[in-house]
Amino acid sequence: MMLEVKGVSKSFGEKAVLRDFSLTVADGEFVSLIGPSGSGKTTLFSVIGGLEAPSAGEVRIGGRETTGERGHVAYMPQQASLLPWRTVAGNIETALAIAGIEKKKARELGLEWLARVGLAEYADAYPHVLSGGMQQRVSFLRALLSPRTLMLLDEPFGALDALTRLQMQKWLLSIWEAHRRSVLLVTHSIEEALYLSDRVIVLSSAPAAVVDEVFVPFERPRREDLWTDPRFNELKTRIYGHLQGGAKEAIVHAHAGS
Repeated sequence: MMLEVKGVSKSFGEKAVLRDFSLTVADGEFVSLIGPSGSGKTTLFSVIGGLEAPSAGEVRIGGRETTGERGHVAYMPQQASLLPWRTVAGNIETALAIAGIEKKKARELGLEWLARVGLAEYADAYPHVLSGGMQQRVSFLRALLSPRTLMLLDEPFGALDALTRLQMQKWLLSIWEAHRRSVLLVTHSIEEALYLSDRVIVLSSAPAAVVDEVFVPFERPRREDLWTDPRFNELKTRIYGHLQGGAKEAIVHAHAGS
């Protein structure tokens, strides 16, 4: 098992964000987390990545306990967060060097992959000349080329327009299917979760609990017309029902506390 989160709890003051929370991600599995805003998804990522220590429970990556330790995951945030003073190739090279890859090898890997994804001509350009989708491609390459075998993707396409987002989903899927890494994705899009994932975990409002676990039945590589499959819409409706219930629950809690 690549990732095991066992009985993790985390509170900030009086507010419990995670309570006895558990999940797993298998080797080469693509898992999505979806839940109401404020359900603890970002906190969970911080605990898995070692940025926050849990109040209770443990995290195991690759079979080894890593609770509270940093440097065991590759991370892709919602914003590309590229260094504006470094070139596109330089951004990849720097990230890989920090991850422990020898500088020359990092440079070679960066240039090789920029060519593979159609960005070779931008290797010596600076990030501000790239579109949002191009910047996210570079950000994903940094995570993909990291020696870490677990990737955490935190709403990586949330800031993109609808068409660019769809194009990036297809692009990410094609790259991932050729280089199967274990992935845990946070998203607010039900369609994105079903399109990309092997399994979708639906969370309640905080403190986060698993209210449903959806095993995605569609074969890979995913079809272009997947959205027209009746099963797709059945699963979408099922997940939406949970989210709608979670949103109402969050509103009730908010009024109760006011």
